[in-house]
Amino acid sequence: MKSSVRYTALGVLLLCLCTANAQELRCTVNVNADKVEGSNKEMFKTLQQTITDYVNTTRWTDMVFTEQERIECSMMFIVNAVTPEGIIDASLQIQSRRPVYGTSYTTTLVNMKDDDCAFAYQEYDRMEYLPTQFTSNLAAIITYYCYLIIGYDLDSYSKLGGTLCFQRCEQIASSAQTASISTAEQNGWKAFGSSHNRHALINNLMDEAFKNYRTYFYQYHRLGLDVMSTNVTNGRATISEGLPVLKEAKQARPNSFVVNTFMDAKNDELVNLYSKASDSEKTAFLTLMESVDPTRMTQYEKIKENN
Repeated sequence: MKSSVRYTALGVLLLCLCTANAQELRCTVNVNADKVEGSNKEMFKTLQQTITDYVNTTRWTDMVFTEQERIECSMMFIVNAVTPEGIIDASLQIQSRRPVYGTSYTTTLVNMKDDDCAFAYQEYDRMEYLPTQFTSNLAAIITYYCYLIIGYDLDSYSKLGGTLCFQRCEQIASSAQTASISTAEQNGWKAFGSSHNRHALINNLMDEAFKNYRTYFYQYHRLGLDVMSTNVTNGRATISEGLPVLKEAKQARPNSFVVNTFMDAKNDELVNLYSKASDSEKTAFLTLMESVDPTRMTQYEKIKENN
């Protein structure tokens, strides 16, 4: 199975094995500039290809991935405007998923939107990331999300397995604080500018207060979803057992971003999971969601329709 081979790969995460074509990501990139009239459309096609090549041909870790194991993900840029100085103002939708063991089902790990993706770009600019040097805001943003995607994937297979990748994200966010970039480019990195930007997200993930949340991310996927092909009841019970961690994390950091990202990725899946649960499981789930994700209660109430 595709996912079972990944478990073996995790065992050699730190062995620094080298192999050709070991890239971790299979990413679909789209740059939509329909909102920008009279602009150089070819430039955006070039930008799309540049990002595609950078993401899919860079080897981000020392892990060995076969072609079948590469992480499926996507990045959708919506260009809002281009300033006379060549700053592209865009939003970015990021998604990633991974297979569930023993099934043809794929579960969403990342589903988030970044509205602060401003970056300087001229057609045919080269994308390059250097760990010790901030080369460009575009390279920093893309590199950050590549490591974030891989980190989430590894966390879903192994307890705190994505820590090294999240540390890379933290380094990028830190270097952006002192980089010589425009005010618009700084917005997504500001330490106190927003509780829902790139800096805030990685700060949550590396915060000791969210360690139990990250452990639950593993429990949810590896011990919950991955066993449901053989025992649905046990898998759902394992997921239910850890759900209170979400409430605890939100109480520890009321304005935290990371719990919101979990719910953005999992809300539809949770409705499907609990639609076939017992009445007591449904009641417990709905009570918890009132604290964790109250704005989607109408959606969660749909589980009552399946008895």
